[in-house]
Amino acid sequence: MEWILAILGWGTFAAAILAGLLLDAVGLFGNWIILGSTAIAWGVTGMERFSLTGLAIMLVLAVLGEVLEAVAAGYGASKFGGGKGSGISAIAGCLAGAILGTPLIPIPVVGTLIGACLGAFAAAALYEYVQRERTAQQAFWTGFGAALGRVAGLLAKLMAGLAMLAVAAFTF
Repeated sequence: MEWILAILGWGTFAAAILAGLLLDAVGLFGNWIILGSTAIAWGVTGMERFSLTGLAIMLVLAVLGEVLEAVAAGYGASKFGGGKGSGISAIAGCLAGAILGTPLIPIPVVGTLIGACLGAFAAAALYEYVQRERTAQQAFWTGFGAALGRVAGLLAKLMAGLAMLAVAAFTF
């Protein structure tokens, strides 16, 4: 009977880890699921598996993933010729686009991702075109950089999640 509980417990843990990585890939809270499931497993095993130090490192990685994801769109806009305002606009547009994209594109999670990328693009391009009086082509280029930065932010967050798994495996 004990082995059945072990299989169920570790199977649930593996499912939570997989769900966390999938959520990371679309810009949601996957790293927090990974951290939470590892903390629960640590507690359930009587603190024999994983470690408090490992959990602390995973917490830092989760925060780092969120920060990288949040600033990437703005950084992309800046690197593609945008000013400071276009970077801030890209971040705001990313958030607004994610919120609007969720109900407007009724495919679960995909709408959020598409909305975030389009929102970063549109806000950065609009800022450049209106506020900095750039040409449409220059504004488009900056918007493209913001959208590209958003995708890079998602990848950075996913990489942080994979690093968290490496820490969990090392402290297992």
